[in-house]
Amino acid sequence: MNAVDEGRKVQEASTSAARQADAVESLYAKRVEIYPRQKIGSGLAWFQKWRWAAVWATQIVFYGLPWLMWNDRQAVLFELTARRFYIFGLVLWPQDIVFLTGILIIAAFALFLFTAVGGRLWCGYACPQTVYSEIFMWIERRIEGDRTRRMLLDREPMSARKFLLKAGKHAAWIAASLWTGYSFVGYFTPIRELGAELLALQIGGWSAFWILFYGFATYGNAGWMREQVCKYMCPYARFQSAMFDQDTLIITYDEARGEPRGAGSRKKSRAELGLGDCVDCGLCVQVCPTGIDIRNGLQYECIGCAACIDACNHTMDKVGLPKGLVRYSTTNAMRQALDSGAMWQRVFRPRVLVYGGFLLAITIALAAALALRVPLKVDLIRDRGALAREADGGQVENVYRMQVSNTTEARRAYLVSAAGLPGLAVGSETRFEVGPAVVASIPLRLLADGEQVAPGSHKVTVEVRAEDDAGVVVRETTTFIGLRR
Repeated sequence: MNAVDEGRKVQEASTSAARQADAVESLYAKRVEIYPRQKIGSGLAWFQKWRWAAVWATQIVFYGLPWLMWNDRQAVLFELTARRFYIFGLVLWPQDIVFLTGILIIAAFALFLFTAVGGRLWCGYACPQTVYSEIFMWIERRIEGDRTRRMLLDREPMSARKFLLKAGKHAAWIAASLWTGYSFVGYFTPIRELGAELLALQIGGWSAFWILFYGFATYGNAGWMREQVCKYMCPYARFQSAMFDQDTLIITYDEARGEPRGAGSRKKSRAELGLGDCVDCGLCVQVCPTGIDIRNGLQYECIGCAACIDACNHTMDKVGLPKGLVRYSTTNAMRQALDSGAMWQRVFRPRVLVYGGFLLAITIALAAALALRVPLKVDLIRDRGALAREADGGQVENVYRMQVSNTTEARRAYLVSAAGLPGLAVGSETRFEVGPAVVASIPLRLLADGEQVAPGSHKVTVEVRAEDDAGVVVRETTTFIGLRR
C-alpha cells in the first residue's frame, strides 16, 4: 500500500467520523429561546383573564393557608414527626390512611374527568409549572420589558445596563423561589416557629435543606426550563393521548375556513384572491408559551392555555372577520361540521358520565365516612411479661396495655368496662383522661373469679367510651386466660 492510498483511507475515515459526529449532534437540537408575547390589544383577553384568576386563586391558597390559625394551632399542618395531619377541624392519624387514600382517588378521577371533557385544563390553568412560569415571566417583563425589548436585550453584548437588568431579574426570581420553598416547608413544620428559627439562624438542617431544594426546583423549572418541563419531563404530556378521544374539547384550528393563508389586499376580497380567513399574522405562535404553531394540528406540547385563541380572536376583530378560527372544539365537531349543541351533547358521553358517577360516589362515601368517624382509637395489647396470675381472693388477673388516641382537640375523660365472663371486672382505674390530639398508654387489669373461669383462653370485650358523649365508644375483643387448679 503506497502513501497515496494510505492518505485516501485516512481522509475517508476522517470524513466518516465527521459525518457520524454530525449525525449524533443533530439528535440533540439546541434549545431555541421562546419569548411569549403577553399583551394583546389594550388589556387582558378573555382566556388570559381566566389564567391570571387561576394564578391568584392558587397562590392565595398556597401562600395563605399556612398562616391561618385553628384552635390555637396552624389550620393546615402535616406534622410528620408527631404523625398527625391537621386539616382545619380534622385530625388524621396514621390509622386514617384510608381517608388520605380517598382524597388521592378523588383527585385522580377528577383529573380523568376534566381531561376527558376539556383536555389539558389542569396544565393550562392550575399546574404549578404553568402558574409559576406565569409569575416568573411577569417579573421578567416588569424588569426587562416586553417581548421586543427582551429579544433586543439578549442580542446585545454584555454591558453594565444589561448586567444590572439580568441581576435584578434573577435576584427577584431567587427571592420568590425561596419564599415559595419557605411556604412549602411551612405545611410540615409550624410556619411561625420556622420563621423565628430562620431569623435567629437556628433553623434545623432538614428544614433548611427542603427550603433550598424546593426553592431551587422552582427557580430552575419556572425561570430557566419552563416549556422544556412540559415538553420533555412531564409524564402527563406523554399519556394524555390515552385519555383523549374524538369528542374531547381541545384547542383546534379550523383548517377548512383558514386555508390557504395570506395577508390579503385592500383592493380585492379574500374570496377573490382565493384566500381563507387566516391572515398569517403569526400572533398565535408569538403568544404560545411552548412555541408551537396550533395551525399544524394538536401537538403534545400544547398545554391548553388558550392564549392562541385570544390572539386569533383579536386579529379577527381587527380585520373584520368572524371569531373562532382558533377555538375550543372537538375532532368530530370539526370533521362533521357539528353545531355547538350537537358538539356538547357528544362531549357529555358515557365515558364522562361514568367518570362523573365514580367521582360523585367516592366523594359522598368519603364525606359520610368522615362524618361518621369516631374520634377515638383504642389498641389493646396483652402484657407479655405476665399473661395471667392468681390474685387475692382466688381471683385470676390478666394485665393489658391500652393505646388510647384522642383524635379531638379537647381534653376528654373516658370510662372503661369489660364483659364476656362471669364476674369479670376492671381491677385498675375505670376512669382516665387523655389530652387533646394525644396518644396515651393506659394500664388495664381485668379480674375474674377463678372458680367460675375454666382454664384456657376466653374471648372478652373491653369497652372504652367518652364520659361526656355515649356515642363516642370503641369496643375491642381480646383473650382472657384462666388458670389450671
